[in-house]
Amino acid sequence: MTDREKEDDRIKSPFRQKDWNEIRINDSWALFKIMAEFVNGYEAMSKIGPCVSIFGSARTPKGHKYYDLAEDIAFQLTKIGFGVITGGGPSIMEAANKGAQKGGGSSVGLGITLPFETSLNPYIDREYEINFDYFFARKVMFVKYSQGFIVMPGGFGTLDELFEAMTLIQTKKTGRFPIVLVGTEYWSGLLDWIKKTVLEEGYIAEKDLDLFRLVDTAEEAVTHIKNFYEKYNVKLNF
Repeated sequence: MTDREKEDDRIKSPFRQKDWNEIRINDSWALFKIMAEFVNGYEAMSKIGPCVSIFGSARTPKGHKYYDLAEDIAFQLTKIGFGVITGGGPSIMEAANKGAQKGGGSSVGLGITLPFETSLNPYIDREYEINFDYFFARKVMFVKYSQGFIVMPGGFGTLDELFEAMTLIQTKKTGRFPIVLVGTEYWSGLLDWIKKTVLEEGYIAEKDLDLFRLVDTAEEAVTHIKNFYEKYNVKLNF
C-alpha cells in the first residue's frame, strides 16, 4: 500500500485520529455552543419552582413495576409541592413526567441528543423542554436546580448521575440534598460491594453511606425527601 493509499484509508476510517490543529479549531468553535447550552438552560430552569430529579432506565417497558412506581413517586411529589425533572426520554423518564403532569406539577425534560433516543416524551411541559448536546452541561442543570434525586433502576447513565451527585456532596462542591435509591432487589448487589469492598478497604468513610437512602415504595421515597427538609429546617418556596 502506498503512502497516499494509507492516508486515504486513514481519512475514511470512522476512528481517524484528529491532528492537533483540527482539535484546536473544533474546540474553539465548541465553546460558543457550550456557552449557548448553559445560557439557554439557566434561563429556562430559573423559572421553575422546587423540583426533584428522577433518574432511571430508558429501556423499562410500560406496565413494568418500576415504570408504575416512577409515575406514582412523581405524582406524590407534586402533592407536597415539588415539580419533577427527568432526562426527557422514554420509559422511567416518561413515567415520571407523566406522573408530574397528572399531579399538576412542573414537568421538566432535559434531553440529550443520542442515536437511540430520537425525541422527548410527550409528558413534558412545553416551556420546560430543553435539549443538550453535552452531557456535562445537562448534568449541571440536574444538580443546580434539583432539591433531591430519586434514582430508579437503570444503566450507565443512571449510575453516572448517581455517583456524580454523591461525589459533589461528599467533596462539598454542592449543598447537601437527599438521594433516594428505589428498589432493594436492584441496588442491593451494588450496595453490598460498596460496603464490603469500598468501605472496608478505606476508600470511603462510614458517614458517606448516609448520602443515600434505599427504599421500595413511593411513600418511603417521598417521605424521605419531605423529612430531609423538615429535619434541616430548609424552607422551600412552595
